[in-house]
Amino acid sequence: MKTKILFVYKDEGELKTESVWASKHGENYKIDNIPFFISNIALGDIVSAEAEDGGLYFDSLIKPSGHSAIQIVFFDVNQIERITKELENLGCHWEGTHIKAYISVDIPPAIPFNKVRDYLKNQTSLKLIDYKEACIGHPIGAPYSLRKIMPDKKKTKM
Repeated sequence: MKTKILFVYKDEGELKTESVWASKHGENYKIDNIPFFISNIALGDIVSAEAEDGGLYFDSLIKPSGHSAIQIVFFDVNQIERITKELENLGCHWEGTHIKAYISVDIPPAIPFNKVRDYLKNQTSLKLIDYKEACIGHPIGAPYSLRKIMPDKKKTKM
C-alpha cells in the first residue's frame, strides 16, 4: 500500500514540506517517486518515518538504494522534450512537477553517473538548464565496472 511521507526542508531560510510516495517495507518505507525539492533522498531508498500531527514524517535514511537524484530547471521550455528524451536515452527516468520548467531525474545504479553529469554540464554551458545534484548514490570517481567488485564497508572486517 502506498502512502505519503512528509519531508521538511529549508528553502531560502523558510521551512517547507514535500510529500513523497512510499510503500511499506517491513517496519520502514521504500521511496517510490523521485523527490523534487529535498536533498539526500533518492528513488528506492529505505527510510523510517514517524506519525505526528496526522502525518507520516521522515525520520532517517535506513538503506540507500544506489540511485542518484538530479533536479533540473529549464531556461528554455522549448528544450524540455529534447533534453528529457536524451536523458531517457542515457537510461534515466524523470518526473515533472506543477512547475512546467522544473523536473527531477533518477539515475539508476547501473547507469554511469559521470556520463549523465557530462551531458548536464554541456547543457548548462549552453545556458539551456541549471541543475542540482540533490542526492548522489553512485560512487563518484569509480568506474562502473569497479562498483561490482568493491567490497561493502559494513561487511568487510578490517
